[in-house]
Amino acid sequence: MRVKICGLRSRAEVSAAARSGADYVGLVFFAKSPRHLSLADAKWIADGAPDGLLRVALTVDAEDDLLEALLSEVAIDMLQLHGAESPERVADIRQRFGRPVIKAVTMSEAGDLETLQEYSRFADQILVDARPMPGDERPGGNGIAFDWRLLQGMTWRVPWMLAGGLTPENVAEAVRLTGAEQVDVSSGVEYAPGYKDRDRIAAFVRAARAAQSEPA
Repeated sequence: MRVKICGLRSRAEVSAAARSGADYVGLVFFAKSPRHLSLADAKWIADGAPDGLLRVALTVDAEDDLLEALLSEVAIDMLQLHGAESPERVADIRQRFGRPVIKAVTMSEAGDLETLQEYSRFADQILVDARPMPGDERPGGNGIAFDWRLLQGMTWRVPWMLAGGLTPENVAEAVRLTGAEQVDVSSGVEYAPGYKDRDRIAAFVRAARAAQSEPA
């Protein structure tokens, strides 16, 4: 089981994620998010990440200028595209910037599986998230779950990660229903929007790993 803690805003939060055994940390570059970072703050945080911890930059429909500035200033290992980027745009970013790309795809109904499969032809990984509520300006980090049973029996072209409304209390059930081998959490381990709870981070990682080790 590989775990991503997203929306971290300090070196202390990154250290807490690393101590808990997380594999990825996510840094958000989207001004409408309470977890948004400036490039200067992100550079300081990323430079302090322990060796072996994968640093993921989350962007939303970012133009090339932003991606170039981000990657020139911040030590980033992977890009997470969380907007309405087309499959062709995903392929272009992957080739142009030389970083593995995670493409977020939102789910609410079985028909969304076709979109998921299309993006999996172009991205290195797929992150499956819940579709935001109407009127919500943020494409993720909203604490909303979808019907995990939609993913039962899926055949995947590339590695994938489950997100959307996960918490230390429900991640075991989510893993059981979907067979996920990677999970992503942000708001589910916070005590207030944009502020991570170290105990909940540790509890989430423990619950996710324990769930995968349970007999089927």
